This record gives sequence, C-alpha cells and structure tokens, in this order.
Amino acid sequence: MADSLNGVFDVAAFLQSLAVRCVELLGVSAAGVLLADPQGELRLVASSGEHTWVLDLFALQQEQGPCLDCYRSGAAHTNIALGGLEATTVWPEFSTRARAAGYEMTQVLPLQQGDQMLGTLNLFQAKPRVLSPDEVALAQALADVAAIAIVQRRSLERSETERGQLQEALTSRVAIEQAKGVLAERWRCTVDDAFGALRRHARANRMRLAECARQVVAGELDTEGIRRP
Repeated sequence: MADSLNGVFDVAAFLQSLAVRCVELLGVSAAGVLLADPQGELRLVASSGEHTWVLDLFALQQEQGPCLDCYRSGAAHTNIALGGLEATTVWPEFSTRARAAGYEMTQVLPLQQGDQMLGTLNLFQAKPRVLSPDEVALAQALADVAAIAIVQRRSLERSETERGQLQEALTSRVAIEQAKGVLAERWRCTVDDAFGALRRHARANRMRLAECARQVVAGELDTEGIRRP
C-alpha cells in the first residue's frame, strides 16, 4: 500500500502480487481480482494462476456468479459450497463449470472504499475446507488494502478521471495476455511459464510489467534476452 505513493507505482503488478499472496496466506487454490470498468462491467485484472479454466471462471462472472452479486450488493459471499443448494440454484452455470474445473468452494470479498464499489476479490478452493472467521477477516483485509491503494493512487493523479486508474489496469492486462501468448507460442511452453519469465525480466530490469509486455508484443524487446523457463 505504501508503494501506491510512489510515482512509478504499477497497479497491474501490485494486484498480481496481492492475488499470489492470498493463495499463500489463506491456503486457497486460486485468487483473482476483478475491477469494474467505466460501464460497470467486471473485468479480470489479476489472478494467481494463468490456467485457462481459472481465467474462464473469472470471465464468466461478468454475467453470472457470486462476484457479480457481491459487486452489486457490496456484501461478501463466504464459504460457498459449489455443489450446495445456493450455488446450484442461484448460479447454476457457474457452479457446474467451477466444479468441473476441480473446485469445491469459493469466497468473494468486496473491494470497497466507503460507499464506492471498485470490484471484488475472488478465491477458489479445491478442497471443501471452510475458512475460519479469522481467515475471512484476513481475506477482507487484503481486499481493503487493494481498494485503499487504488483509491490513494487515483487521488494523486490529477489529470486522470475518477475511473482512469481502473482503465489503466484493464489495458495493462490486455497487453500482458498478448505477451504471454507470444512467448508461449515462440518458446512452446505453457502460458504460466511464459508469464513467470516475463515478470522476472521486468523485475530484473526495473520495468513496469505492462510496458515490458507491450514491448514484447510490438517486437521492440529482444526476447532472446529474456531467460526462458
């Protein structure tokens, strides 16, 4: 959160790191951050893993799922059994696809500052383990950190509109996805491995992750200089 005061703060990298930390600290299988675009549509901007089925589950929640309900109401949805009555009745397609991907439970926490809803933090669990009240409180604290950092960053950038920072994160995500695809195809590796190599190169060269991705896609960066997975 302190990094959000830095002039070169990278929102995409910050949210990516937060998603990874959620998995490490809470013992869940996957985590993702969804932010609302200027039209109020939820978009995935960061996830702990890059597997296609995980990304599909996050994308599906633009239309149906607990993330959409959480964003609209501002209320957390915790310890949802994906095979339970609530999930199969309220979100039938989402629950079916989530279970097919190997997940048994999900948690959704709001990213909110005051009465301003920014998006949601979504957690998936492969094992049917109920998170304790302390773990849920920790998950919400991590979501609050993300919300505070986004709002703080927004207040420091006078030239941007209220939702400008969110749009930057969404644009960065597109560039990162394209770069992952380019590297995965070029190296004949998984997108997870391609993303890991891209992130390591950006860190080693003190580059913004999104800028590194843009240069890969534009052919401005010699990919032979990136250490392969």
